[in-house]
Amino acid sequence: MTDALPEKGVPGEQILAELRELRAGDLPTHGGRLFAYVYDPALDGLDDLARAAHATSAHVNGLDPTAFPSLLAMENALVAAAARLLGGGPATVGSVTSGGTESLILAVKAARDACPDVRSPRLVIPSSAHAAFAKAAHYLRVELDVVPVRDLRADPRAMAAAITPDTVLIAASAPSYAHGVVDPIPEIAAIAAEHGIRFHVDACFGGWILPYLRRLGADLPHFDLAVPGVTSISVDLHKYAYAPKGVSILLHASEELRRPQYFAHADWPGYTMINPVISSTRSGGPIAAAYATLRSIGDAGYLALAGKTRESVSVLAAAVEATDGVRLYAPAETSVVCLASDGVDLFVLADELAARGWHTQPQMAHAGHPPSIHLTVTAAVHATVESFAPGLAAAVAAARARGPVQLPPLPPLTAEAVTPQLIASLADGLGLGAGDFTQMATVNTILNAAPPALREALLTGFLSLLQRPTHGDVMT
Repeated sequence: MTDALPEKGVPGEQILAELRELRAGDLPTHGGRLFAYVYDPALDGLDDLARAAHATSAHVNGLDPTAFPSLLAMENALVAAAARLLGGGPATVGSVTSGGTESLILAVKAARDACPDVRSPRLVIPSSAHAAFAKAAHYLRVELDVVPVRDLRADPRAMAAAITPDTVLIAASAPSYAHGVVDPIPEIAAIAAEHGIRFHVDACFGGWILPYLRRLGADLPHFDLAVPGVTSISVDLHKYAYAPKGVSILLHASEELRRPQYFAHADWPGYTMINPVISSTRSGGPIAAAYATLRSIGDAGYLALAGKTRESVSVLAAAVEATDGVRLYAPAETSVVCLASDGVDLFVLADELAARGWHTQPQMAHAGHPPSIHLTVTAAVHATVESFAPGLAAAVAAARARGPVQLPPLPPLTAEAVTPQLIASLADGLGLGAGDFTQMATVNTILNAAPPALREALLTGFLSLLQRPTHGDVMT
C-alpha cells in the first residue's frame, strides 16, 4: 500500500503514477462493457471539459451562497434545467445534492417534518423501490410500509390499502432500478392527492433519459411533476445526464413543499447554520462539472444519446431472447436489460461474462422473484453491443459446462452470530482474502440462499473487513 503521510513530501509525478497504478486494478469506466456503477456517453473531450470545470470550483464552498454566488448561479441553472425537463412549472424549486440517496432522504425528511403532529410517521413504498428509502426511514425514524408489486410494478390498489392516518409520504419509481420498469405514476398520484399525502417519484436512476425516450416514441407513462398529485421528484445528473459523480437534483412542486427540507440552527455561539441539504460544506467541483456537462451536450445531444441507448437495449434484449439458457425477466422498455435463468446457473454465468470482458450486476432472489442479472445500458454500449450476443452465447456454454454451484457445507448461521473472526475465516475459505473478486459465483450463491438479515450481516462484516488499513510495508 502507499503511505498517505510520508515523512517527506513526494513529487507530483510519482503520486500521479501511483494513482494510475491503483486505478489499473479497477473495472473499466469507459468502453461500453461495464453494465453498472458508471455512465459513459462516449463523447470525445467531455471528460477533459468536466475535469477542467471541476477544477475551477473545487475549493468553492457551497455552505454560504452569498460568499460564492457563482455556485448559487450554477445550482439554480441546474435546477431550472431539471424542472424544465421533468414537468416543472413557475413555482417549482429544487436543490442540488450529492446523489440519489441524499435526495431521497431529504424527500422523506421534508414529508416527515411537514407533519409535526404525526407522532409515528409512515412511508408507503412498493417492494421494488430503491433501498435508499429504507435507509431514509432508518435514519429518520419513519416507519416503512412495503407493498408487494404486481407484474414488477407498484400496485396502486395495494398501495392505497396501505395508507394510514400516519402516512406522510408515498413513493414510487420511474423507473425501478432492479428491473427498469416505470410504476403507474398517474394512478398512484391520484390516490395520494385524494388522501392529501405527498407523493415522491424516484427518478434518480433513469429520470434524465425517460423524457428523451418518450420523444423517440417509447410507450411510457407520464411520470413527472406535470402529473397532478406528484409533489416532488429526484433525478441524478451523474447517471443519464452523464455528469461526473456525484450530483443529484431534488425538485419540489412549490417552495411551501420544500421548506421542511431545510435545517436551521442559531442556538450556539458560532454562525447560524442553514442547510438546504444534508451536508454543510460542499465542494463546488461536482456542481461546476455537471453544469459544464449539461451545457456541452445540450438537449439535442441528450436526444441523440438516448437514441443510441434505446437501440443498444433493443439489440441486447434480442440477444438474450435468442440465447438458449437465459430469458428476459422484465420488459426492456427503458435503459435496463434484466435477464433470468432458463436452465443455466446465473451466478456462474455472471463470472463467465466477466471473464469475457462483460461486467454485469447479479441480483439476488427476492419475494418470489428469481435471481437475475442487471444490465444498465448507456450510450457507450452502442459501439460494442453487436459483440454481446456471441459473448453471451459463449458464456452460457461455459456456464453449462461448469454446472451449477454446489453450496459448501456451512454451519447454521444467524445475523447475530456473525463476528469479525467468522467473516475473516469465510473470506479466506472463499478465496477473497487476497482481494481477488473475479470468481464470485459461490459467494453469490451463498448470499442468495441467506435470508435478508443474514445477508446484510455477512456483507456488512465483509465490507468492514475490507475497510481497514494494513500495517505492513508501505510504498514511500
